[in-house]
Amino acid sequence: MRAFIFPGQGSQSIGMGRGLADASPIARAVFQEVDDALGQHLSRLMWEGPEDQLTLTENAQPAIMAVSIAALRVLESEGNINLAEKAAYVAGHSLGEYTALAAAGSLGLAETGRLLRLRGSAMQAAVPVGEGAMAALLGLGFDAVQAIAEEAAREVGQGQVCAAANDNAPGQVVVSGHVEAVARAMALAKTRGARHSVLLPVSAPFHCALMQPAADAMAEALANIGIQAPFVPLVANVTAAPVTDPDTIRRLLVEQVTGTVRWRESVLAMAALGVTGFVEIGGKVLGPMVRRITPDATMQSAGDMAGVEALAKDL
Repeated sequence: MRAFIFPGQGSQSIGMGRGLADASPIARAVFQEVDDALGQHLSRLMWEGPEDQLTLTENAQPAIMAVSIAALRVLESEGNINLAEKAAYVAGHSLGEYTALAAAGSLGLAETGRLLRLRGSAMQAAVPVGEGAMAALLGLGFDAVQAIAEEAAREVGQGQVCAAANDNAPGQVVVSGHVEAVARAMALAKTRGARHSVLLPVSAPFHCALMQPAADAMAEALANIGIQAPFVPLVANVTAAPVTDPDTIRRLLVEQVTGTVRWRESVLAMAALGVTGFVEIGGKVLGPMVRRITPDATMQSAGDMAGVEALAKDL
């Protein structure tokens, strides 16, 4: 039994998707549809840069989704692969959850691109630049990091926010919040046995209470979107459990903006449900996390044409 999984922000790079577009008219059609939906030559930005524009959240999020869907469409068409037959579950890391829903027929490609453009813009606008931060605390478990985040927020005081934002893998938990509170969490982690703490090069403090304005914007946008039941259950970030009900999916997508990405638990949940193989479409970011979470599971990836062709043979 397999799960198809889709990467989140941080997997973007100049040239992303170019090989797929050069090799396949199916991939080119995906990029063109996203360009048209956004009224922007996003594909040109993806292939030519500049990098500082690509890494803007409002551009990176739809770009990453587009590459994953392009790779999937090529796999389905040229490899004669049917996702509904090959995958028991889909899941995505943060913005990758939108990609997973598009892959499973729950959202249309154009509307997914527009939703991610809005999501990226709203997340960037929620907190003034320089006021928020995220840091990876390595070598500590989730419960320990959660306690550190709460303690850091209390110690700094004055309404400061610090929360465990991403539970990525054993010993890899990310905190998010105000700059001062995150810095305090890093200092506390050092005294609690963390192997290392590192600030992440992000433009906003994602997946914490500071993102509430973005959650409100997504609630308004999603209220007007027709969400279909996915033909493969989605294992949601905020519950680490399968979901197919459209209204529940809508609610969870809103909660996801401020909630913890429970990726470690999601992978464990899929393994408990019988998943023995994971297939990452659109990158190679999630593979190392999956291997740390479930060392016995097989891990495959397809982010470029060579990867898609190899995966088509294996599947």
